[in-house]
Amino acid sequence: MDSERDRELERRRQQVRAGGGEARQAKQRQQGKWTARQRLAALFDPDSFQELGMFVEHRSAEFGMADTEAPGDGVVTGFGQVDGRLVYAFAQDFTVLGGSLGEMHARKIHAIQDLALKSGAPIVAIADSGGARIQEGIDSLNGYGEIFRRNTMASGVIPQLSVVVGPSAGGAVYSPALTDFVLMAEGIGQMYITGPQVIKAVTGEDVTHEALGGAETHARKSGVAHLTFPDEPALFAGVKHLLSYLPSNNLASPPAAPAADPDPAAAAQLGNVVPDDPNKPYDVRQVILGLVDQGTFLEVQPGYAQNMVVGFGRLAGRVVAWCANQPRILAGCLDIDASDKLARFVRFADAFNLPLVTLVDTPGYLPGTAQEYGGIIRHGAKVLYAYSEASVAKISVVLRKAYGGAYLAMCSKSLGADLALALPTAEIAVMGPEGAANIIFRSEIERADDQDAMRKRLVAEYRNRFSSPYVAAARQFVDQVVTAEELRPVLISALWALGEKGEDRPAKKHGNIPL
Repeated sequence: MDSERDRELERRRQQVRAGGGEARQAKQRQQGKWTARQRLAALFDPDSFQELGMFVEHRSAEFGMADTEAPGDGVVTGFGQVDGRLVYAFAQDFTVLGGSLGEMHARKIHAIQDLALKSGAPIVAIADSGGARIQEGIDSLNGYGEIFRRNTMASGVIPQLSVVVGPSAGGAVYSPALTDFVLMAEGIGQMYITGPQVIKAVTGEDVTHEALGGAETHARKSGVAHLTFPDEPALFAGVKHLLSYLPSNNLASPPAAPAADPDPAAAAQLGNVVPDDPNKPYDVRQVILGLVDQGTFLEVQPGYAQNMVVGFGRLAGRVVAWCANQPRILAGCLDIDASDKLARFVRFADAFNLPLVTLVDTPGYLPGTAQEYGGIIRHGAKVLYAYSEASVAKISVVLRKAYGGAYLAMCSKSLGADLALALPTAEIAVMGPEGAANIIFRSEIERADDQDAMRKRLVAEYRNRFSSPYVAAARQFVDQVVTAEELRPVLISALWALGEKGEDRPAKKHGNIPL
């Protein structure tokens, strides 16, 4: 350094970079956790991160805080490049006051949120915090509220990713819930409104922190987590991978990539994946893998509502949002959780200019009192709303079954699909041929000497006369009937043709989605 002032600056920098000190950082590492600065180094391109607010200090004097040092007030904020693209981020530092959120900690986050929105760049929030800083009282609560408001203002404008790599309790969980994607590290990331001790005192239930709010719980039961990873290196690689599919903001296009062929094995089997037997299950992901550029399909929420598959995958280099019924699970029926999963994904894709391709194979909504009492009418309506509201390019492909209201919900022409395709195996009708024949031809079946033979004949007759894709095509509810082998080139051409699509919506403050 050239002067005493330069040396003083470097001394102060080193003090802040040390966080809560070597002992606390060592404890962090013993728990299998990185420090806040290690996490940012893993996220950003080398030497690109610019830290802001390094020398911010808390202003609290109550409960012993006057003599408490908190370097950076427990959060590291700044911006840098991820694969050459501008990204903003903050990382809470658990080694400093448990990463608790106080007035100045929150103000640093507010500032980086504001810059991200002004710059039209994604923001990544790295959560590792004990929650509100009790010593700062209402200032802590206000800090959370200001974060939530900014999350909401940025929603649909810039991608917001939450990375949970430690505790996140009480009010701290609502910022992740307001963002677009929540990614968790298994074994160390935990989220819950009330902890095990409070639950034990109030309800008498015994539950561990991990069982209550761990990655597995939120990936499979609650649906709060979109992606989970076994450790932090895999997680931050996953964050960068997810960002590679997303545009920087709602006025931009996602990053381009060279066109590539689909996986050869999956493409070769594409014509054999969908069985002719409408009652035989199959894995719809094999259809997707046979269509997308090789190695580009990223499934989102793979462990939750597994009767619905959603994710990102490229077609000739272009990012596409894929939605598909999964016949392997609940026969591909729509239920409460699948409806929520689908509607949220569709709305994200629409907000960020990602064309939608929907693969349809569903016999309808899941029957039962649990679904009706749980509000399947309201939850199912979210799908209708999301597809109808979406103005991006929308292409539906009926693979096999498309019955009743579920047919309508899965991006039918009625809801505004720009292009409706069907395979020759498609069945589009008010209900399945078996159920329809039993109702329509009930008297004929009852009078027949061989009722089973009569039923089979009439089911086949109904299938040919009423549920064939050519019936829908005759009324222009299906634009093209194509083979499975023809599907990829047709989709690529259609997306090219719809590349400059524009579609207006009535002027309004906002709609009232059936939440």
